[in-house]
Amino acid sequence: MIRLTPTQEQTIRDHGAKDFPHECCGVMIGDVVEGVKVVRELRPLSNVHEDGHERRYLISPEEMRALQFEEMRTKKKILGFYHSHPNHPAQPSVYDRDWAWPWWTYIIVSVMEGTPELMTSWQLDEDREAFVAEEMVIAE
Repeated sequence: MIRLTPTQEQTIRDHGAKDFPHECCGVMIGDVVEGVKVVRELRPLSNVHEDGHERRYLISPEEMRALQFEEMRTKKKILGFYHSHPNHPAQPSVYDRDWAWPWWTYIIVSVMEGTPELMTSWQLDEDREAFVAEEMVIAE
């Protein structure tokens, strides 16, 4: 399960609308409290995918390395990533699965014609074969 505040939920939606018709992406940083991932910070990231920004996102190796070093240095935990699906459902694609890792949460917001709609949360199963829906709680 992952918990976001209403403000964080709106921030993800706004980022998706702002970057439309391209995919937005960002990282969720926080803690795990009694088995619940609690988002403390959202950080927008650059989508560096060279082709098809409207269908793909890619986080640069340098940004990922910096996030992982920050995690080791500060003990703030990378909980996962969010991204948008412009004019597509909020369901993971094969591309999303190919680049995902188990345990991390992947939030997807569907942005239809510039308007954020359904937002879903997913985790990749341990054998990396499929995504499983993850409960998402919006609360203060």
